[in-house]
Amino acid sequence: MADRPAFAALIRHGDYHQRPGAPSARQPYPLTATGLAQARACGDRLAALLADHDLTLDPVIRCSRQLRAWQTADAIAGQLRAQGLSVTGLHETSALAERGLGSAANLTVAEIEAVLAADPRHAPPPPGWKSDSSYRLPLDGAESLSEAGARVAGYLRAEIEAAPCPAQLTLFVGHGASFRHAACHLGLLEADDIPRLSMFHADPLLICYNGRGSWRHVSGAWKVRARKEDPAD
Repeated sequence: MADRPAFAALIRHGDYHQRPGAPSARQPYPLTATGLAQARACGDRLAALLADHDLTLDPVIRCSRQLRAWQTADAIAGQLRAQGLSVTGLHETSALAERGLGSAANLTVAEIEAVLAADPRHAPPPPGWKSDSSYRLPLDGAESLSEAGARVAGYLRAEIEAAPCPAQLTLFVGHGASFRHAACHLGLLEADDIPRLSMFHADPLLICYNGRGSWRHVSGAWKVRARKEDPAD
């Protein structure tokens, strides 16, 4: 493993059409007009960030397979190309997906709780289960928020730590909850920080891999969640 700095931008997708009452997870819906505008503005911010920090751009943008993430990455790519930067393509990967709810994917919270209540094998989920980092639905294919974060962190490590290129910035477009939990696994956030923080739509967080497994936050702000605000991806 090389001991030299390499940079990553964590970018939450833009605003999108979301089924009311459903954990955002892997919903298949597109960006709203607002979300598309946010994504384009993100491309402009990234061009400025590259210049400000004297970084080169990895020409492949990584994104999750959710439509909202792909559209965000695609709009960012268009803006970067318009400013003369090379983006050769988008790489979609399930490794950047939001927490998977398995067979309960895209059901509402009420529907999920009704499913568990009707199944004699399972106890009711604990209060606040949707935002409980360690709770995993007892359904086939489900994962906890912490497990989703570990998956994302593992992908970031594989892409950045294994063969970092000095002063190169790699863009990762994904989801707020899995990025926050990944940041905890990377040592960028404490576990107690996760419930009070979120991410702004299409607003890059710049992080740096320093070598020897060490990461640091360089620029960009976490969103401080309002008291009692319901977490959404």
